[in-house]
Amino acid sequence: MKVLLVEDDLKIAKAIKLGLEQENYIVETAYDGQLGYDLATDINYDVIIIDLMLPKIDGYKLCRTIREKGIQTPILILTAKSDIKDKIKGFNCGADDYLVKPFEFEELLVRLKALLRRKTKPLDKIIKVADLKINTETYQVTRANKKIDLTKKEYLLLELLAKNKGRIISKEKIIDNLWHFSDNILPNTVEVYIKYLRDKIDKPFKNSQKLIKTVRGYGYKIDDKD
Repeated sequence: MKVLLVEDDLKIAKAIKLGLEQENYIVETAYDGQLGYDLATDINYDVIIIDLMLPKIDGYKLCRTIREKGIQTPILILTAKSDIKDKIKGFNCGADDYLVKPFEFEELLVRLKALLRRKTKPLDKIIKVADLKINTETYQVTRANKKIDLTKKEYLLLELLAKNKGRIISKEKIIDNLWHFSDNILPNTVEVYIKYLRDKIDKPFKNSQKLIKTVRGYGYKIDDKD
């Protein structure tokens, strides 16, 4: 899951980013409202977290202008303003949830997961592709009942492909979902990670069909159909 965090307090931003990354989120940070707007309207995120007291563009205006662009990504407002009038104003600007500082990180996680559940149709926590099973809550992956150890990036790539089973995912979409916009991604980075996955998901299972497939000129997909 990819999160945009718009927060001008560097200490809070770093703490949230570190905590979410430990929970397998991809987090990009913006320290002012203008950069937050540029990122929100240019890159697809699963959820956006916005502080209200931001330089350049405040959180209310940022939230409103994001909605005016037709972007329906769930938005969580994170602020020290606890007055009911501020909350109502935030919701009227298009926010989906409102969390007051100071807060417990566990509550932030619960609220993010709730927003993500609302965004899409409820999914079984187990994704199955042939004899491959992915537990999206424990991040455990097995094939033919054998546990497969994956790095964080390998897991995120596998989950992205599996949630779009049978559909082609372009290199550009993979990069958008797995890396930060400022990362220096080499042209063959995606191919390298696809190879890593094949070496763990397909190669060791000689008696099972190949699941990870290249669609030349378009991208990659995972499929249990020949």
